[in-house]
Amino acid sequence: MLPARPPSGVSGQLHDPAIVWAALTPFLAGQPRVRLSRDGGKTYPQRHERNLTETLPSLPAAVRIFGNDGTCAAIFLDFDSSVAGCDWVEADVRAVQSWLHSLGARWIEDYSPNGGRHVYVPLAQRVTFSEARDLVEALGTRHRTLDKTPHQNLLHGCMRTPGSPHKRGGHQKLAMSLSMAYDIARRPNNPTVWAAMKNDLAAEINAVRALRLEETFTPVTADVPAVEQPLGRMSREMQVLAQTGLYDTKRYASDSEARQAVILGAAAAGLELVEVERRILQGTWPGLASFYARYAARHRFSSLRRDWMSAVSYLRKQHPKNDPNDNVRRSPTSQPNTQGGGIKGITPISDPGAEHRFIRTWRNALRIREVNYQESRTGMARRMVLRALGEAAHMTASRFVEFGVRSIAVATGLDHTTVGLHLRELRAEKSPMVILVEEARGTKGDLYMLTVPEELKVAAEQGSWQKGKLHALRPAFRELGLPAAFVYEALEHSPALSIAELVRATRLSRSAVNEALDILVAWNLVARSTGKFWSIVTATSLRQLAEHFGVLEAVAAQMQRYRQERIIWREWLARNVNTVAELLSPGEDYPWHEFEGPPDEWSLSDMAFSKAG
Repeated sequence: MLPARPPSGVSGQLHDPAIVWAALTPFLAGQPRVRLSRDGGKTYPQRHERNLTETLPSLPAAVRIFGNDGTCAAIFLDFDSSVAGCDWVEADVRAVQSWLHSLGARWIEDYSPNGGRHVYVPLAQRVTFSEARDLVEALGTRHRTLDKTPHQNLLHGCMRTPGSPHKRGGHQKLAMSLSMAYDIARRPNNPTVWAAMKNDLAAEINAVRALRLEETFTPVTADVPAVEQPLGRMSREMQVLAQTGLYDTKRYASDSEARQAVILGAAAAGLELVEVERRILQGTWPGLASFYARYAARHRFSSLRRDWMSAVSYLRKQHPKNDPNDNVRRSPTSQPNTQGGGIKGITPISDPGAEHRFIRTWRNALRIREVNYQESRTGMARRMVLRALGEAAHMTASRFVEFGVRSIAVATGLDHTTVGLHLRELRAEKSPMVILVEEARGTKGDLYMLTVPEELKVAAEQGSWQKGKLHALRPAFRELGLPAAFVYEALEHSPALSIAELVRATRLSRSAVNEALDILVAWNLVARSTGKFWSIVTATSLRQLAEHFGVLEAVAAQMQRYRQERIIWREWLARNVNTVAELLSPGEDYPWHEFEGPPDEWSLSDMAFSKAG
């Protein structure tokens, strides 16, 4: 229920939420991006991120706290009433108000319909992620209801600002006059106030830093494969450090040491300086950017270049030019090129050209059959499973596909149990697109054969072949969703389509197409060309976007889990099957878990079905 009256000390003056949003949010946001919640305020996923405008969103909306440079323009203090109740929240807020007033700081305050309170401390000089996190964590030791998590996540830290719709109805309401709040936003706290805040919390800041030294550091990559990276790919640990700015304080004593480790890792992986600069400018590596935020903006990239030259000099000393094991340009741990020899466990087809022609005809039949799989989650998943089988068939130049459900799961972004369920349903159809030829045995997966149903043969054979690759799920769309993947693919094959044409091409509803276009526009993947027609923005790279989302971490974790499950299965076979030596011959089971680094144009199927590095 909504409170009958505002909490003590809260202004009773009513303000139009749209005016409050437009007046204050642009000043408080760390970058001009906002995330919408389509599940009633429970989550604010990255795929629903949009450009921040002065128009009030109709859904609960949270702005990004940190910018692409790893700094924030304001300190966001979120006092959560679910922790200890509204009375405790009010006591904590009053204590913080007294503390800020004693330091000469100015703040903006609002309250939620459920009794929560937000206090915003605008800063004239942006502060780094590490500094902001230290201060908020230190302040959290004094106040029980203060939620520290928004400032503990550089990539996903976000919070609702004044005027934003609330999940329980209503909006974030100002606890002061709009004119006063606007004046504070326009004239934020100077660096002297920030220094005073840090000095007053010095003991608590030292305490939270000491606590990190005692804690066991568990990186995001703790459950991903410990496989060395091919040329151009850094280790998982270094990539996550560059993205999040989080590091093991037992290993690196300061931000300076952590940033030099990232630069050294990038140089050792064979990246160019310009590639590192691009990742900083585009916001792919905000953690690394935050390490350079201590310098004035005009000096940051010159400092980066100095660090780069130091890293290159160090690597040259470790690996002189005449050293055959030089890894500055060539990683000695890269997997050998096996493209010429084909994929392990697959017998070459005598006439691959004929097989490719059949597969393209099968693709025509698939486009016709997809009308049966409407926009439900189940229907879209089955479409993606069929595409994964078709892509695998193209890779092996054979209509026979012998990959396990785990490899298909990696290619589709689904769980392997879900893939197994869809495959059973697909082969049980009256006129199936795939037929089970042989069930799995030992370490071999099920053997499937692509087939064109009789009623579709004439139309499929007479139809023109679709140009380009058949894609399963490309990594960026793990984050953006299946409808966005289908809409993007339709625009790839037929540029300049209207919404009505996209509905026909994708077999999705008009509302689903509109929502997918909103997502794609938000990430600059598509744009309205002329009038009502849409087309792809070719300048935006799906590969770079996937790196920005950190999708590879989810893929690697999935692959690691499957690798462990496969080891358990092998051990069971070794104990229970007499012919285990034959079953476990090296060429029989495709070692998909060895692959780590994707090429420039890559899909999840490349990771599941290919060894290309």
